[in-house]
Amino acid sequence: MIQVNNLSKEYNGTTVLNIESLEIPKGQSFGLVGNNGAGKTTFFSLLLDLIQPTTGSILNNDIQVNASEDWKPFTASFLDESFLIGYLTPEEYFYFIGDLRGQNKADVDALLVQHEEFFNGEILKNKKYLRDLSKGNQKKVGIIATLIGNPEVIILDEPFANLDPTTVNRLKKIIKELADNPNVTVLVSSHDLQHTVEVCDRIVALNKGELVKDMPTTKETLQELELFFAV
Repeated sequence: MIQVNNLSKEYNGTTVLNIESLEIPKGQSFGLVGNNGAGKTTFFSLLLDLIQPTTGSILNNDIQVNASEDWKPFTASFLDESFLIGYLTPEEYFYFIGDLRGQNKADVDALLVQHEEFFNGEILKNKKYLRDLSKGNQKKVGIIATLIGNPEVIILDEPFANLDPTTVNRLKKIIKELADNPNVTVLVSSHDLQHTVEVCDRIVALNKGELVKDMPTTKETLQELELFFAV
């Protein structure tokens, strides 16, 4: 479970995130939506201890993320291409992450075979460095790398951006399969309301750093969100 308590982040006296309380149960597929500047990436950055909170804390399976690194072995994330290592090929990067996660080459290869359709022949065995791939193909590498080592918490920021429609559909299938595992918690942030609603059990909306909606996904959720953001 992920627990948020009195969490805030300020920059130069301006509050960009303020969440009094939030709980994300183990096994939930959790969608975070909002406009630019709503605080989505700030929240994920705090959750990953990339920045320090101004007040409050986040617990990941009872571990305070900014006070211990014990959450890292079971948590994986991809926020953007800065997480990649540009001078490596995709294969080299996957094996590097595998080594960090205690996975041997055979373990990693077995995972990559499962996602050949997602790669669409554009990632492996092309002898290209990550820095030379398109934004969409870099994203494919980053997303699949998060699955190495069977993490229990997977965090994806704007995973649908820069992907073509076929790849988006394949990614939604991957996320739904992850969400079917009761031991895996998936957190997805996105500007795309429809895609997020389709893959998440629960949707939380942020507006100017504040939590403004928190709802289980139903047939009415997409329409309700569209009406809210149309104002």
